[in-house]
Amino acid sequence: MKVLLLKDPKESDGGPDSYKKEFGSHGLKATLIPVLAFEFISLQTFSEKLFHPDQYHGLIFTSPRAVEAIKLCLVDSCKKEAWKNYLRGEWNTKPVYVVGKATAGLVTEIGLKPQGEDCGNAEKLAGFICSREPSNSLPLLFPCGALKRETLPTMLKDKDVMLESVTVYQTSQHPDLQESLTNYFSQEGVPASVIFFSPSGVKYCLKQILKLSGDFISQIKFAAIGPTTAEALVTEGILVSCTASRPTPQDLAAELRK
Repeated sequence: MKVLLLKDPKESDGGPDSYKKEFGSHGLKATLIPVLAFEFISLQTFSEKLFHPDQYHGLIFTSPRAVEAIKLCLVDSCKKEAWKNYLRGEWNTKPVYVVGKATAGLVTEIGLKPQGEDCGNAEKLAGFICSREPSNSLPLLFPCGALKRETLPTMLKDKDVMLESVTVYQTSQHPDLQESLTNYFSQEGVPASVIFFSPSGVKYCLKQILKLSGDFISQIKFAAIGPTTAEALVTEGILVSCTASRPTPQDLAAELRK
């Protein structure tokens, strides 16, 4: 069965993308098409904040790109040494909250200790944070994208948990997206399932997928990596056949099998 995943392939330990590997083990032929391109911004501002952990009560990461922003801040050899010698140790005395295993894995790679990875989405993570954070303490530092939803900031504000957001990346459509989708449908035909990984993916891909599928659109089962993405599909009038209970390859494959 052919499955189209609208996400950037991510190799791990020199092997195939974890979603492609997991789906293959279930007899699914998965093809991944990158949907988004990212531009990092305000890294100097973020770097200055990162080097003053004494001014914050902890960190929050809700996307892999936010962790990548830290890596870009540490390209300079002096800053890299400072991170290894004392800075990451100082941050590790504070909570480092994350959404999802992919983000948690990247946080671990840079020497930090993530918590909350099983929450699965921003709403659950916000509840997790509020149950642990004291009111009106130092703010949590939150590197994020320009298109971040307000769910997490609003929930924290309602509980008087201080938050300091800094926008570290912008999202745009991948330059090869339209061509990649056209080539996929011409070579592979209409897939049994199309899986969306973000509301931006719905915005950039859905219309062309509907056009390329034509009269065969009813054959496609649409799936989403989480409730926010599922909501974006429903808003566009799409019936969502399944939503992963957690944003992992295993959970998504299990839902697809059902």
